[in-house]
Amino acid sequence: MSAPGDETTGRLRRRRMEIFAFLFLTAVVMPALAVGTVGSYGLAVWIYQMFAGPPGPPQSPH
Repeated sequence: MSAPGDETTGRLRRRRMEIFAFLFLTAVVMPALAVGTVGSYGLAVWIYQMFAGPPGPPQSPH
């Protein structure tokens, strides 16, 4: 049988780990995903425009 103090210590440790996981996700993982997503999209558009040309109406040949 476990002592009553062990259960309280286990709960506190689990709560501490959940807070750490939440902070890690919100401060590290989500910003990294956001930067990676926006950067990947920008790179894809840049590469596309290297082959297709810049956006806008075509220039008239004078």
